[in-house]
Amino acid sequence: MHQLPQISEAEYEVMKVIWKYAPISTNEVVEKLSHTHDWSPKTVQTMLARLAKKGVLTYEKDSRMFVYSPLVKQEDYIRQESDSFLNRFFNGNVGSMVSAFLEQEELSTNELDELQALLKRKLEKGDS
Repeated sequence: MHQLPQISEAEYEVMKVIWKYAPISTNEVVEKLSHTHDWSPKTVQTMLARLAKKGVLTYEKDSRMFVYSPLVKQEDYIRQESDSFLNRFFNGNVGSMVSAFLEQEELSTNELDELQALLKRKLEKGDS
């Protein structure tokens, strides 16, 4: 997988809407984001233009509206960000990361059971 462009936290919020609802118009993006953010329509339009310039999404003009679609899969972006986090903070060592979270986080019994089930499935699949 080639290196995907870096996007800001705010741009990521816009992309989550695009990934979920694409193809989606500018007005629809603004409306969806208005439930969770107090950004002006102009701010959202600026972020959409920035994301298009970065090659993360594309758009088509449909009469007087722009309609956006992602060029990057959400799973690919999350994988890249996860790898970056792992390398930056834990030298790429998953075991160190899991140990740090287990030691520092208050995990419920349910969360621990979920982790145990994930590990068991991973072992059964024989993935290394």
